[in-house]
Amino acid sequence: QGQLVESGGGLVQPGGSLRLSCAASGFTFSNYPGSMSWHRQALGKERELVASISSHRGRTNYVDSVKGRFTISRDNPKNTMYLQMNDLRPADTAVYYCSADRWGYWGQGTQVTVSS
Repeated sequence: QGQLVESGGGLVQPGGSLRLSCAASGFTFSNYPGSMSWHRQALGKERELVASISSHRGRTNYVDSVKGRFTISRDNPKNTMYLQMNDLRPADTAVYYCSADRWGYWGQGTQVTVSS
C-alpha cells in the first residue's frame, strides 16, 4: 500500500512563496503509470484540483486561478512531487493535498495560510 506525505505548508504574507513537497513510499514514481495531482480545500468550500502532472512526458495542467503562479513538478529518483507557489494570495489559503490518481492514494494535507 502506497503512502503520500505532504510538507512545506505554513503562514506567508501576500506576494510570498512556498514550496510544497509530496513524498511517496510503498511505490516508486518510475513504475507508477498514472498522473499525480495537488488539490486544495478552503474552509467551507469543496476540494478543488489545483494542478496535475502526467507520468508520460510530465505534461502539466493547472486551474486557471493559479496559472503563471504555481508550478508542479516531480523528481522520480527522489520519489517526490513538488508544488512551487509564487505570488501567493489570501484566496490561496487552504489545506493542500497530493494524490496518486490512478491508485487513489492521498496524503493527509498541509495547511497554507496567506495573510498579512
